[in-house]
Amino acid sequence: MTLENFTIFTEFVFLGLSARRDVQQGFFLLFFLVYGMTVIANLGMILLIKVDPRLHTPMYYFLSNLSFCDICYSSTVSPKMLVDFLSEQKRIEYNLCAIQMYFFGAFADVECLMLAVMAYDRYVAICNPLLYTVAMSKRLCTQLVAVAYSMGLVDSAIHTCCTFRLFFCKSNVINHFFCDIPPLLALSCSDTSVNEIVMFTFIGCVVGCSIVTVILSYSYILATICRMNSAEGRCKAFSTCASHLTAVAIFHGTLLFMYFRPSSSYSMDTDKMASVFYTVVIPMLNPLIYSLRNKDVKVALKKVINSKLCNG
Repeated sequence: MTLENFTIFTEFVFLGLSARRDVQQGFFLLFFLVYGMTVIANLGMILLIKVDPRLHTPMYYFLSNLSFCDICYSSTVSPKMLVDFLSEQKRIEYNLCAIQMYFFGAFADVECLMLAVMAYDRYVAICNPLLYTVAMSKRLCTQLVAVAYSMGLVDSAIHTCCTFRLFFCKSNVINHFFCDIPPLLALSCSDTSVNEIVMFTFIGCVVGCSIVTVILSYSYILATICRMNSAEGRCKAFSTCASHLTAVAIFHGTLLFMYFRPSSSYSMDTDKMASVFYTVVIPMLNPLIYSLRNKDVKVALKKVINSKLCNG
């Protein structure tokens, strides 16, 4: 096909989660509540860590960055999705689609890497407790967060550039509710083999590094816990790690399902449901997981609530 025969699209149209009007209105109410809870819970976690001096430790510094990341990458998708639930035509301009893909990919990568950093932090805290404050210095913590953001921004730029260098001549209708890589590759009439290799390679490096770091860190942590003589010490160590392991399992499990399958096995309807989970639900679950399973956070929250009640 020659270039002259291509239809040049200036916008894309989302099919969304459902074509039924009554279902879309129900989805709007549901996801409005979920997004509201996501912003409030994560922002509350950030403020709680900031105001309570006992939470001024590397672990909670990383947790506050994770909460910030959850707000950002949920906000790249949810507001547009909510507007589309109430719109007849779910349109997005070509350039805005690229911007949405870039920021979503960047913050998703940062989230993945932050989970790895938090696993390393737990390894140092449990396996080398006497050296913890020296090893996890403020400077190192800042550098680890900076590296996570830098890698996320660069990796997402590569994927976005590779995707939007393609010609989209089949259709401008995306069988999804946001601009993600697989549904856009499905619309392209260009050869997408290079894109698939890039996606597997770079996302594989980010996710692979994160998973390897988590596995190695928790292998050493488990060995250290098993050598502890105190049953109370073992329970405390397990309790500290349980929330993080839960968040890691949910996030990485969904990513592996979404991006590490051959293109022939993609089912857009199935992928849309999985995408809802990791774009909308997981950012809401993370602060709940860490607050409900973390004694320090619960104590700090009770202290703030009691303080407000007394002052009121």
